[in-house]
Amino acid sequence: MSVRKIVELYQFFWMFESHAQQRLAWEDAAQARIARMRAEAQAAAQLRAMLNANPSGALGNARLNDWENLERSGLL
Repeated sequence: MSVRKIVELYQFFWMFESHAQQRLAWEDAAQARIARMRAEAQAAAQLRAMLNANPSGALGNARLNDWENLERSGLL
């Protein structure tokens, strides 16, 4: 068997392997799309819940360890 035939056989079998790897990549991409859609839906649900809990829209004004607000609310 010549070197050329061996190389052709190697390329032939490598084609099957590369196609199998491509199918796995397509499946991974499909699963990633599904996971992204779920994450976006969950984030939208959390945003709706936050806006329902605080409809004024002043969500961006909160601070951690704001002593004045903690004392005013009676937590300190």
